[in-house]
Amino acid sequence: MNAGDSGEGGNRVDTLDIETTRAWILATAAAVDSHRDVLTELDAAIGDADHGANMHRGFTAVAAAVGGDYAPETVGQLLGKVGMTLISSVGGASGPLYGSAFRAAGRQLATPEADGDQFALALRAALDAVRALGAAAAGDKTMVDALMPAVTTFDEAVTSGAGLRAAARAAATAADAGARATTPLQARKGRASYLGERSIGHQDPGATSTALIFAALADTLDGTLGRMP
Repeated sequence: MNAGDSGEGGNRVDTLDIETTRAWILATAAAVDSHRDVLTELDAAIGDADHGANMHRGFTAVAAAVGGDYAPETVGQLLGKVGMTLISSVGGASGPLYGSAFRAAGRQLATPEADGDQFALALRAALDAVRALGAAAAGDKTMVDALMPAVTTFDEAVTSGAGLRAAARAAATAADAGARATTPLQARKGRASYLGERSIGHQDPGATSTALIFAALADTLDGTLGRMP
């Protein structure tokens, strides 16, 4: 069974096309907007309280850049536009990290649509880019703590035969769990690491915003693929 994973519509095509990708990015921008204060509060506890504002500014710029008349020829071109916009509009470490992730993913998707296997490779490239730039590992209390389990879970789901929609939902669940699991960790990277043990007891804002991106992906695919004839 393809996109459905629901027992209906066996002829559904389980791919991520340009318009669905655009919808995902716009949904991410909306999620960042609605969670801006949450991200700010989390960052105020262990950082400099600007993660909410930075992510909001970045994805507001992204929504303007990829909406309207923008007509990319491939999924990768669209994601590359997202990445470059984040790098140019977001201050601090967030812009380069998130921007590099989207650009790396985009370089793997030089087609008008991508299936689960292709998107798994793109997510792996995004993770590799973040780890290379930020030199962070799982357990360091960073966005990697949400990104790594999401990427691994997505890949495992696709490998086991799950469709894109089911794999994305599993990845979103893993990302959320990973973000929540940063609360008892002591930060070993970034500004939060300067706090030492005082960083314990606070959820990482970068992991939280990463989980929002995967939740937006899963919600978009639930709404889009679920309605395909």
